[in-house]
Amino acid sequence: MDHREGAILQYRRLGYGPLEVSELSFGTWLTVAGGIGREQAIQCIHAAVDHGITLFDTANQYGAGEAERVLGEALKAYPRDRFMVATKLYFPVGGEPDRGLSAGQIQKQLDRSLQRLGVDTIDLYQCHRYDKETPLDETLTAFDMAVKAGKVRAIGFSEWTAEQIDAAAAITGGTGLMAFSSSQPQYSMLWRKPEAAVFPACARHGIGNLVFSPLAHGVLSGKYAPGQPPPPGSRAASEAMNVFMETAGRHFRSDYLLEAVSQLKPIAADLGLTMAQMALAWVLRRPEVASAIIGASRPEQVADNVRAVGVKLPAEALERIDRAVGGVAVFP
Repeated sequence: MDHREGAILQYRRLGYGPLEVSELSFGTWLTVAGGIGREQAIQCIHAAVDHGITLFDTANQYGAGEAERVLGEALKAYPRDRFMVATKLYFPVGGEPDRGLSAGQIQKQLDRSLQRLGVDTIDLYQCHRYDKETPLDETLTAFDMAVKAGKVRAIGFSEWTAEQIDAAAAITGGTGLMAFSSSQPQYSMLWRKPEAAVFPACARHGIGNLVFSPLAHGVLSGKYAPGQPPPPGSRAASEAMNVFMETAGRHFRSDYLLEAVSQLKPIAADLGLTMAQMALAWVLRRPEVASAIIGASRPEQVADNVRAVGVKLPAEALERIDRAVGGVAVFP
C-alpha cells in the first residue's frame, strides 16, 4: 500500500503483526452510531481516506450493525488497498441474546461482519472485551482458524488487563497459534491508566496500541466551559452520545475538571496548535501507541486533527500540561 503522496500522515507498525497503520485512525462509534446523518458520516469517512488515514475501526455492536454497513458503503469509493478495516465482537448485536468469544460466536459474527462491510477479509479482528465465560484457548484457536481461512489478517483486543494479555501470550507462544498484534485501550491526558501495566505488557509481547478517546470524549477539544451548558450539537448535549462522559471514574463534565482543562488553552496557543492537535500529539508521543482513533461529525474536524501528526511537544510544554491537568487525570 502506498497512496501517501501529498498526505502528511505518518505510519507505524502495529506490534509484531502484518499491519502498518496511519498514526491517526478513524472510529465509527461517534460518526455512525452517534446519531449524525448517513451522508454526513460518509463525507467524514471520505475526508479521512483523502487525508491519508488508512485504518477504520468499527464494531458489530455499533448501531446494531449499521456502523459496519455505512463504513462498507463509504469505502466502496476507494480501491481495497487504500484502506484497512478493523471491527470487533463480544457484545450482543441488536436484540440478540448471545454474546462472547466462543468459537461458534466468532464464526457467526465474523461472517456477518464481512457481509455488512462488503469485504472478503477483515484486516484487524478484535475482542471487544475479555470473555470470562469462554476458555481463552478456545477463543484463540477460533481466531487462528479465521486467519488461516483468509477471513482475517491480524487479531487484537480492547480493554484487557495486563494479566489477561500475559495469559494470551503464554498460550500463543506455546502453541503456535496466531498472536495478538493490537490492544485498544482508552488513553488521553485525562485517562492515563494504561501507562502502568497495559503498555508494559504490550511491549513485552510485541503488541501495538490503538488508543481510543484521545480527546477524552471531546473534552480536550476545549469546546466545553465550566459553568456553561454544552454547545448545541456537541457530544455532551446529546443523550445518545454523552453516556461515557458520565462514567469512567471521573465526571468529564464537572466544573472542576473543565476548569483544569481550560488551563491548557494558553499552552496550545503558545505552541501554535489547537487544543485537539495538542491532545493528539500528547498521545502520539508514546512509543507504545501505533495509532490514535479519532471521530468526527464534520469533515473539517478530520483536517484539523491530521495536523497533529509529526508534532513534537517540548519538555516544557509537557510539564505545563501535567501542572494543568495532572490533578484531575485518572492514573492507575
